[in-house]
Parts: sequence; structure tokens; C-alpha cells
Amino acid sequence: MAVLVPAAGIGVRMGGVRKPLIELRGKSVLEWAVTPFLDREDVVEVVVAMDAGDLGGRLGRDGRVRTTRGGGNRFESVANAFQSLKSDATLVAVHDAARPFPPPAAIDACIRLAATGIGAVAGIPAIDTLKRVSRNGAIVETPARHALWYAQTPQVFPRDLFRTGLAHCRAGGPPPTDDASMMEGLGTEIRMVDASATNLKITRPEDVRIAEYLVEQRLV
Repeated sequence: MAVLVPAAGIGVRMGGVRKPLIELRGKSVLEWAVTPFLDREDVVEVVVAMDAGDLGGRLGRDGRVRTTRGGGNRFESVANAFQSLKSDATLVAVHDAARPFPPPAAIDACIRLAATGIGAVAGIPAIDTLKRVSRNGAIVETPARHALWYAQTPQVFPRDLFRTGLAHCRAGGPPPTDDASMMEGLGTEIRMVDASATNLKITRPEDVRIAEYLVEQRLV
């Protein structure tokens, strides 16, 4: 399996701090995020799309890990990483560089599903009541909560299917906010895989404090 890691964001909601390079108890967020994949023997290649920065730590020592240029948005970074693949891996996983604690069990479940020829997305069922609103914030609808999930990463797909999804997105339309969005119009099956609330994404300064607490309490 090959792993694509978009890591070129500028961290607007973090005041311009590059989230993947934030240190959590001696390791960068990026190293935390990638390590569970490097622990697997079936991962043959990891491509990190980032414009600058030293990988350092285990990432700098592992020959399976290398960098490529980042893009102007998440989709372009993922596409650049995919185009930089050198292995013949038949499965492709995408994992956010700012999501430091992907559960190994969820990684494994996503890989096993993707190996059957379908897509797999880590996530958790929605526990909040969600609202669909108009442009001015007026509530339009309250979707049934039992049918809603919060999508996370990793998201894992057969390589040929992923290539088709990338081409489909390049043909038109706004860039997708996640990788499953590329496939949803292609008629392929994509399943959610139950992950964990600890699989948080570092977005705001308070998320760093939560991540530090999870590490200190050995909850990840």
C-alpha cells in the first residue's frame, strides 16, 4: 500500500502556524500521523506533499518516506503525491498530516475493505444534531442523525479507482474537501469504518492542548 499525506496547508485558523510541524511531546504532529502506517509491513511508500520543512525523526530515517511539492489546496496536494508514486502498490491511502492519532484498528479495517475493491473511509457516527442552513444561516432542514457520520482519514481505495476519481475531479467542478467525494459520482461503493473521537484533526490552538492531554494520559 502507498500512503499520500497532504501537508501543505498554511494553518490560517492556527495563526499561520504550520500544523504538521507542531511538536507534541517530542514528536511532530506529522510524525505522530505517519508512524502507525510505518509500523505496517504492507506499507511500501509514503509521499508527503509539503513545500518546505525537515521531516526529521523516524520519518527522516525511513527510506519509504519522501516528499513532493504541495498544491494550492488539499486536492492538488493529494494529486501531486499520487503522481509522485514510484511503487506498484495496488492500494492508496490518504491521511491528513494534521490528524496525529489514526487508530491502527481503523487503518487495518479500511485496508481490508479496500482490498475487496471498494472504498473505505474512517469516521465516527454523528452524535450532535446537525442543521442544513441557507446562505444567511436560516435553518432549512434537520437531517436524520442516524444516517450521518463525521468523515476522518485514513481513506483507502484501490489504486485504479483512485486514479479515475482524480481524473473525474480534474474534468470540472470545485475541488473536493475529502477523497471519498471524488468517487461518490462514479457509482462505486464506499463504506464508513468506525474509528475514534481521538482521531482528531489539529485545526485550532485548543486542539493542540487536547492532543497533548491525550498523549499525557496515554489515551492514544
